[in-house]
Amino acid sequence: MKHFYLIICFLFISLSYGQNSNGDIDGFKLYPNPVTTGKVYISTSANAPKQIFVFDVFGTQILKTTILGKELNLGNLDAGVYVLRVFEKNNVATRKLIIK
Repeated sequence: MKHFYLIICFLFISLSYGQNSNGDIDGFKLYPNPVTTGKVYISTSANAPKQIFVFDVFGTQILKTTILGKELNLGNLDAGVYVLRVFEKNNVATRKLIIK
């Protein structure tokens, strides 16, 4: 029963975070996913500063940071499934992030 609630919660979070009000970021790329080295790279067409939010499956904010380049260090996060939200200028992109 616990797993059922976890799955329902994750689906709700995915749907609620997946609705973008301002549109997706042009040229958005997130790699590697799943993350195995503790580092993930986020590239966009504009390559502007990005505000990053990472949420767990319960919707709790785990990380908030701003990156100027492409590299994001996630070495302090435990293995699992997360929701990554990236804001760049007036656009937002939301993706599922897997850390092994």
